[in-house]
Amino acid sequence: MSGGVDSSVAALLLKRAGHEVIGVFMKNWEEKDENGVCTSEADWADVRGVCDTIGIPYYAVNFVREYEDRVFSYFLEEYRRGRTPNPDVLCNREIKFKAFLDYAMALGADALATGHFCRLGEADGKKQLLRGTDPGKDQSYFLYMLGQNALEKAMFPVGGLTKKQVREIAEQAGLQNSRKKDSTGVCFIGERRFKPFLQQFLPAQPGDMVTLEGHVVGRHDGLMYYTLGQRRGLGIGGVEGEAGEGRWFVLAKDMEHNRLIVARGGDHPLLYSRNALGSGATWIAGEPPAQEFDCTCKYRYRQGDQAVHVTLLPQGRVHVEAREPQRAVTPGQSMVFYHGEVCLGGAVCDEVTDAGMQTEK
Repeated sequence: MSGGVDSSVAALLLKRAGHEVIGVFMKNWEEKDENGVCTSEADWADVRGVCDTIGIPYYAVNFVREYEDRVFSYFLEEYRRGRTPNPDVLCNREIKFKAFLDYAMALGADALATGHFCRLGEADGKKQLLRGTDPGKDQSYFLYMLGQNALEKAMFPVGGLTKKQVREIAEQAGLQNSRKKDSTGVCFIGERRFKPFLQQFLPAQPGDMVTLEGHVVGRHDGLMYYTLGQRRGLGIGGVEGEAGEGRWFVLAKDMEHNRLIVARGGDHPLLYSRNALGSGATWIAGEPPAQEFDCTCKYRYRQGDQAVHVTLLPQGRVHVEAREPQRAVTPGQSMVFYHGEVCLGGAVCDEVTDAGMQTEK
Protein backbone atom coordinates (compact mmCIF):
# COMPACT_ATOMS: atom_id res chain seq x y z
CA MET A 1 0.00 0.00 0.00
CA SER A 2 1.51 3.28 -1.18
CA GLY A 3 -0.80 5.65 0.64
CA GLY A 4 -2.63 6.37 -2.59
CA VAL A 5 -6.29 5.74 -3.30
CA ASP A 6 -5.76 2.88 -5.81
CA SER A 7 -3.93 0.48 -3.49
CA SER A 8 -6.26 1.49 -0.65
CA VAL A 9 -9.35 0.51 -2.65
CA ALA A 10 -7.60 -2.68 -3.76
CA ALA A 11 -7.20 -3.65 -0.09
CA LEU A 12 -10.81 -2.66 0.66
CA LEU A 13 -12.21 -4.78 -2.18
CA LEU A 14 -10.19 -7.80 -1.10
CA LYS A 15 -11.37 -7.40 2.48
CA ARG A 16 -15.00 -7.19 1.33
CA ALA A 17 -14.48 -10.34 -0.77
CA GLY A 18 -13.56 -12.24 2.38
CA HIS A 19 -9.81 -12.43 2.03
CA GLU A 20 -7.45 -12.11 4.96
CA VAL A 21 -5.66 -8.88 4.00
CA ILE A 22 -2.41 -7.40 5.33
CA GLY A 23 -1.34 -3.91 4.30
CA VAL A 24 2.38 -3.43 3.65
CA PHE A 25 4.02 -0.06 3.01
CA MET A 26 7.39 0.08 1.24
CA LYS A 27 9.92 2.74 2.11
CA ASN A 28 12.26 3.08 -0.83
CA TRP A 29 13.90 6.47 -0.53
CA GLU A 30 15.39 8.14 2.56
CA GLU A 31 15.48 11.80 1.69
CA LYS A 32 13.36 14.91 2.07
CA ASP A 33 12.21 16.89 -0.94
CA GLU A 34 13.38 20.42 -1.77
CA ASN A 35 10.86 21.81 0.74
CA GLY A 36 12.26 19.73 3.58
CA VAL A 37 9.25 17.43 3.58
CA CYS A 38 9.57 13.67 3.79
CA THR A 39 6.64 12.59 1.64
CA SER A 40 6.98 8.97 2.73
CA GLU A 41 5.96 10.00 6.25
CA ALA A 42 2.71 11.51 4.96
CA ASP A 43 2.07 8.43 2.80
CA TRP A 44 2.72 6.13 5.77
CA ALA A 45 0.22 8.13 7.83
CA ASP A 46 -2.39 7.62 5.09
CA VAL A 47 -1.66 3.88 5.01
CA ARG A 48 -2.17 3.62 8.77
CA GLY A 49 -5.41 5.61 8.63
CA VAL A 50 -6.82 3.61 5.72
CA CYS A 51 -5.92 0.26 7.28
CA ASP A 52 -7.57 1.29 10.54
CA THR A 53 -10.72 2.23 8.62
CA ILE A 54 -10.75 -1.02 6.65
CA GLY A 55 -9.85 -3.05 9.72
CA ILE A 56 -6.66 -4.79 8.59
CA PRO A 57 -3.17 -5.04 10.12
CA TYR A 58 -0.32 -3.15 8.51
CA TYR A 59 3.46 -3.20 8.35
CA ALA A 60 6.23 -1.04 6.91
CA VAL A 61 9.26 -2.55 5.20
CA ASN A 62 12.48 -0.80 4.15
CA PHE A 63 13.78 -1.53 0.65
CA VAL A 64 16.11 1.47 0.34
CA ARG A 65 19.19 -0.68 -0.22
CA GLU A 66 17.47 -2.81 -2.84
CA TYR A 67 16.31 0.33 -4.65
CA GLU A 68 19.79 1.76 -4.72
CA ASP A 69 21.38 -1.47 -5.93
CA ARG A 70 18.79 -2.62 -8.45
CA VAL A 71 17.09 0.54 -9.74
CA PHE A 72 18.86 3.79 -8.87
CA SER A 73 22.31 2.66 -10.06
CA TYR A 74 20.76 1.72 -13.43
CA PHE A 75 18.93 5.06 -13.54
CA LEU A 76 22.15 7.05 -13.07
CA GLU A 77 24.15 4.96 -15.54
CA GLU A 78 21.53 5.50 -18.26
CA TYR A 79 21.68 9.26 -17.78
CA ARG A 80 25.49 9.15 -17.88
CA ARG A 81 25.13 7.57 -21.31
CA GLY A 82 22.84 10.38 -22.48
CA ARG A 83 19.78 8.12 -22.54
CA THR A 84 16.31 8.64 -21.02
CA PRO A 85 15.52 5.68 -18.73
CA ASN A 86 12.19 4.49 -17.41
CA PRO A 87 13.04 3.34 -13.87
CA ASP A 88 9.40 2.65 -12.94
CA VAL A 89 9.47 -0.42 -15.20
CA LEU A 90 12.56 -1.82 -13.48
CA CYS A 91 11.13 -0.90 -10.08
CA ASN A 92 8.10 -3.09 -10.68
CA ARG A 93 10.19 -6.10 -11.65
CA GLU A 94 13.04 -5.78 -9.16
CA ILE A 95 11.32 -4.28 -6.11
CA LYS A 96 7.55 -4.75 -6.09
CA PHE A 97 7.46 -8.15 -7.77
CA LYS A 98 10.78 -9.51 -6.53
CA ALA A 99 12.02 -8.08 -3.22
CA PHE A 100 8.52 -7.20 -2.03
CA LEU A 101 6.99 -10.40 -3.37
CA ASP A 102 9.63 -12.43 -1.52
CA TYR A 103 8.77 -10.51 1.66
CA ALA A 104 5.06 -11.18 1.19
CA MET A 105 5.65 -14.88 0.69
CA ALA A 106 7.81 -14.94 3.83
CA LEU A 107 4.86 -13.48 5.74
CA GLY A 108 2.84 -16.49 4.63
CA ALA A 109 0.83 -14.67 1.96
CA ASP A 110 -0.80 -16.55 -0.89
CA ALA A 111 -0.74 -13.60 -3.27
CA LEU A 112 0.50 -10.05 -3.72
CA ALA A 113 -2.13 -7.46 -4.64
CA THR A 114 -1.36 -3.97 -5.93
CA GLY A 115 -3.37 -0.97 -7.11
CA HIS A 116 -2.18 -1.17 -10.72
CA PHE A 117 -4.78 -0.56 -13.42
CA CYS A 118 -4.35 -3.80 -15.32
CA ARG A 119 -5.98 -7.23 -15.38
CA LEU A 120 -5.03 -10.89 -15.52
CA GLY A 121 -6.10 -13.48 -18.07
CA GLU A 122 -5.11 -17.01 -18.95
CA ALA A 123 -4.47 -18.85 -22.22
CA ASP A 124 -2.85 -22.21 -22.91
CA GLY A 125 -2.21 -22.70 -19.21
CA LYS A 126 -0.24 -19.45 -18.88
CA LYS A 127 -1.07 -16.17 -17.21
CA GLN A 128 -1.68 -13.15 -19.40
CA LEU A 129 -1.24 -9.47 -18.55
CA LEU A 130 -4.21 -7.50 -19.89
CA ARG A 131 -4.80 -3.79 -20.23
CA GLY A 132 -6.81 -2.07 -17.52
CA THR A 133 -10.45 -1.27 -18.27
CA ASP A 134 -9.85 2.48 -17.98
CA PRO A 135 -7.82 3.33 -21.13
CA GLY A 136 -6.60 6.58 -19.64
CA LYS A 137 -5.14 4.81 -16.58
CA ASP A 138 -3.96 1.48 -18.00
CA GLN A 139 -0.58 0.60 -16.41
CA SER A 140 0.30 -2.63 -18.21
CA TYR A 141 3.10 -0.68 -19.95
CA PHE A 142 4.97 -0.48 -16.63
CA LEU A 143 4.58 -4.21 -15.91
CA TYR A 144 5.79 -5.69 -19.20
CA MET A 145 8.94 -7.12 -17.56
CA LEU A 146 6.95 -9.43 -15.28
CA GLY A 147 7.10 -13.15 -15.90
CA GLN A 148 4.89 -16.11 -15.12
CA ASN A 149 6.17 -16.58 -11.56
CA ALA A 150 5.18 -13.03 -10.58
CA LEU A 151 1.82 -13.08 -12.36
CA GLU A 152 0.84 -16.40 -10.81
CA LYS A 153 1.01 -14.70 -7.41
CA ALA A 154 -0.36 -11.30 -8.49
CA MET A 155 -3.79 -9.74 -8.02
CA PHE A 156 -4.99 -6.44 -9.49
CA PRO A 157 -8.35 -5.71 -7.82
CA VAL A 158 -8.95 -2.28 -9.41
CA GLY A 159 -7.97 -3.24 -12.96
CA GLY A 160 -11.58 -3.67 -14.02
CA LEU A 161 -12.63 -0.26 -12.68
CA THR A 162 -12.28 3.30 -13.90
CA LYS A 163 -10.43 5.87 -11.82
CA LYS A 164 -13.73 7.64 -11.16
CA GLN A 165 -15.21 4.42 -9.78
CA VAL A 166 -12.18 3.89 -7.54
CA ARG A 167 -12.56 7.34 -6.01
CA GLU A 168 -16.30 6.83 -5.52
CA ILE A 169 -15.71 3.55 -3.68
CA ALA A 170 -13.08 5.20 -1.48
CA GLU A 171 -15.35 8.13 -0.67
CA GLN A 172 -18.34 5.93 0.15
CA ALA A 173 -16.13 3.86 2.47
CA GLY A 174 -14.86 6.97 4.25
CA LEU A 175 -11.21 6.47 3.29
CA GLN A 176 -9.22 9.56 4.19
CA ASN A 177 -7.30 9.60 0.91
CA SER A 178 -10.32 9.36 -1.42
CA ARG A 179 -9.49 12.73 -2.99
CA LYS A 180 -5.71 12.46 -2.76
CA LYS A 181 -3.92 13.66 -5.87
CA ASP A 182 -2.46 10.98 -8.13
CA SER A 183 1.30 10.59 -7.95
CA THR A 184 2.99 11.28 -11.28
CA GLY A 185 6.65 11.33 -10.25
CA VAL A 186 9.39 8.81 -10.93
CA CYS A 187 9.05 5.84 -8.55
CA PHE A 188 11.78 6.87 -6.09
CA ILE A 189 12.11 10.58 -6.86
CA GLY A 190 8.49 11.62 -6.50
CA GLU A 191 7.23 14.91 -7.82
CA ARG A 192 10.23 17.07 -6.98
CA ARG A 193 12.08 19.20 -9.51
CA PHE A 194 14.08 16.82 -11.62
CA LYS A 195 17.14 18.87 -12.61
CA PRO A 196 18.24 19.86 -9.07
CA PHE A 197 17.74 16.26 -7.97
CA LEU A 198 19.90 14.82 -10.73
CA GLN A 199 22.61 17.41 -10.09
CA GLN A 200 23.13 15.90 -6.64
CA PHE A 201 24.42 12.68 -8.21
CA LEU A 202 25.80 13.52 -11.65
CA PRO A 203 28.09 16.49 -12.36
CA ALA A 204 26.63 18.80 -14.97
CA GLN A 205 28.70 19.31 -18.11
CA PRO A 206 27.40 22.40 -19.94
CA GLY A 207 28.05 22.71 -23.64
CA ASP A 208 26.89 24.24 -26.89
CA MET A 209 23.51 23.98 -28.56
CA VAL A 210 24.18 23.80 -32.28
CA THR A 211 22.25 23.53 -35.51
CA LEU A 212 22.79 20.76 -38.04
CA GLU A 213 25.18 23.10 -39.82
CA GLY A 214 27.21 23.51 -36.64
CA HIS A 215 26.12 27.06 -35.77
CA VAL A 216 26.07 27.72 -32.04
CA VAL A 217 22.63 29.04 -30.99
CA GLY A 218 22.80 28.63 -27.22
CA ARG A 219 24.19 26.72 -24.25
CA HIS A 220 22.86 23.56 -22.63
CA ASP A 221 23.14 22.72 -18.92
CA GLY A 222 24.18 19.10 -19.52
CA LEU A 223 23.00 16.55 -22.11
CA MET A 224 21.39 14.39 -19.42
CA TYR A 225 18.68 17.01 -18.84
CA TYR A 226 17.28 16.85 -22.38
CA THR A 227 15.37 14.31 -24.42
CA LEU A 228 14.64 13.96 -28.13
CA GLY A 229 11.81 16.14 -29.37
CA GLN A 230 11.94 18.39 -26.30
CA ARG A 231 10.76 21.97 -26.79
CA ARG A 232 10.41 23.49 -23.32
CA GLY A 233 13.36 24.76 -21.36
CA LEU A 234 15.81 25.30 -24.23
CA GLY A 235 16.01 29.05 -23.68
CA ILE A 236 16.80 29.86 -27.30
CA GLY A 237 15.43 33.20 -28.43
CA GLY A 238 16.14 35.08 -31.61
CA VAL A 239 19.53 34.08 -32.99
CA GLU A 240 21.47 36.36 -35.29
CA GLY A 241 21.95 34.83 -38.68
CA GLU A 242 19.43 32.03 -38.04
CA ALA A 243 16.38 32.69 -40.17
CA GLY A 244 13.28 30.57 -39.96
CA GLU A 245 10.06 30.18 -38.07
CA GLY A 246 8.85 28.02 -35.25
CA ARG A 247 10.20 26.98 -31.89
CA TRP A 248 13.47 25.14 -31.36
CA PHE A 249 13.42 21.40 -30.68
CA VAL A 250 16.04 18.85 -29.64
CA LEU A 251 17.06 16.67 -32.60
CA ALA A 252 19.91 14.63 -31.13
CA LYS A 253 22.73 14.45 -28.62
CA ASP A 254 26.34 14.47 -29.77
CA MET A 255 27.85 12.65 -26.79
CA GLU A 256 31.41 12.70 -28.15
CA HIS A 257 31.56 16.48 -28.42
CA ASN A 258 29.01 17.30 -25.67
CA ARG A 259 26.75 19.15 -28.08
CA LEU A 260 22.96 19.35 -28.16
CA ILE A 261 21.74 19.43 -31.74
CA VAL A 262 18.62 21.53 -32.27
CA ALA A 263 16.43 22.74 -35.13
CA ARG A 264 13.35 24.84 -35.67
CA GLY A 265 10.01 23.11 -35.97
CA GLY A 266 8.69 20.07 -34.13
CA ASP A 267 8.06 18.20 -37.40
CA HIS A 268 11.67 18.18 -38.57
CA PRO A 269 12.20 15.03 -40.68
CA LEU A 270 15.19 13.95 -38.57
CA LEU A 271 12.87 13.54 -35.58
CA TYR A 272 11.05 10.72 -37.38
CA SER A 273 12.04 7.10 -37.87
CA ARG A 274 10.45 3.76 -38.62
CA ASN A 275 13.14 1.32 -37.49
CA ALA A 276 14.47 0.83 -33.98
CA LEU A 277 16.70 -1.71 -32.26
CA GLY A 278 15.99 -2.84 -28.71
CA SER A 279 17.71 -5.04 -26.14
CA GLY A 280 16.81 -6.97 -23.01
CA ALA A 281 13.59 -8.29 -24.50
CA THR A 282 11.28 -10.00 -22.02
CA TRP A 283 8.05 -11.89 -22.69
CA ILE A 284 5.07 -12.32 -20.39
CA ALA A 285 4.51 -15.89 -21.59
CA GLY A 286 8.19 -16.74 -21.08
CA GLU A 287 8.80 -16.88 -24.82
CA PRO A 288 8.00 -14.66 -27.82
CA PRO A 289 4.96 -15.33 -30.03
CA ALA A 290 7.20 -16.17 -33.00
CA GLN A 291 10.55 -15.36 -34.59
CA GLU A 292 8.77 -12.58 -36.49
CA PHE A 293 5.29 -11.20 -35.83
CA ASP A 294 2.97 -8.25 -36.29
CA CYS A 295 1.55 -6.46 -33.27
CA THR A 296 1.11 -2.96 -31.88
CA CYS A 297 3.69 -1.07 -29.87
CA LYS A 298 3.80 1.82 -27.42
CA TYR A 299 7.16 3.61 -27.64
CA ARG A 300 6.22 5.69 -24.57
CA TYR A 301 3.56 5.38 -21.89
CA ARG A 302 1.11 8.04 -23.08
CA GLN A 303 1.32 7.07 -26.75
CA GLY A 304 -1.46 5.35 -28.65
CA ASP A 305 -0.93 1.93 -30.21
CA GLN A 306 1.34 1.88 -33.27
CA ALA A 307 1.30 -0.95 -35.82
CA VAL A 308 4.72 -2.63 -36.01
CA HIS A 309 6.55 -5.72 -37.24
CA VAL A 310 8.92 -7.28 -34.69
CA THR A 311 11.89 -9.46 -35.64
CA LEU A 312 13.87 -11.32 -32.98
CA LEU A 313 17.65 -11.00 -33.07
CA PRO A 314 20.33 -12.90 -31.09
CA GLN A 315 21.01 -12.19 -27.40
CA GLY A 316 17.62 -10.78 -26.50
CA ARG A 317 17.65 -8.02 -29.10
CA VAL A 318 14.76 -7.06 -31.35
CA HIS A 319 14.24 -5.06 -34.52
CA VAL A 320 11.00 -3.06 -34.52
CA GLU A 321 9.69 -1.66 -37.80
CA ALA A 322 6.74 0.72 -37.56
CA ARG A 323 4.16 0.95 -40.32
CA GLU A 324 4.14 4.76 -40.00
CA PRO A 325 7.07 7.05 -39.11
CA GLN A 326 7.39 7.59 -35.35
CA ARG A 327 8.35 10.89 -33.76
CA ALA A 328 11.24 11.12 -31.27
CA VAL A 329 11.76 7.43 -30.52
CA THR A 330 14.12 7.74 -27.57
CA PRO A 331 16.98 5.43 -26.50
CA GLY A 332 16.46 4.22 -22.93
CA GLN A 333 12.67 4.16 -23.15
CA SER A 334 10.63 0.96 -23.27
CA MET A 335 8.99 -0.36 -26.42
CA VAL A 336 6.05 -2.43 -25.19
CA PHE A 337 4.21 -4.87 -27.48
CA TYR A 338 0.51 -5.72 -27.52
CA HIS A 339 -1.90 -8.01 -29.29
CA GLY A 340 -5.28 -6.46 -28.66
CA GLU A 341 -5.81 -6.35 -24.90
CA VAL A 342 -2.87 -8.66 -24.21
CA CYS A 343 0.54 -7.27 -23.28
CA LEU A 344 3.13 -9.54 -24.93
CA GLY A 345 6.31 -8.07 -23.43
CA GLY A 346 8.81 -5.50 -24.58
CA ALA A 347 12.39 -4.27 -24.87
CA VAL A 348 14.45 -1.17 -24.13
CA CYS A 349 15.16 1.01 -27.16
CA ASP A 350 18.87 1.25 -27.96
CA GLU A 351 18.86 3.25 -31.19
CA VAL A 352 16.89 4.26 -34.23
CA THR A 353 18.45 3.19 -37.50
CA ASP A 354 16.89 5.41 -40.14
CA ALA A 355 16.53 8.92 -38.70
CA GLY A 356 19.64 10.11 -40.52
CA MET A 357 21.61 10.82 -37.37
CA GLN A 358 23.47 8.27 -35.26
CA THR A 359 24.91 10.44 -32.49
CA GLU A 360 22.92 9.02 -29.58
CA LYS A 361 24.04 5.43 -29.02
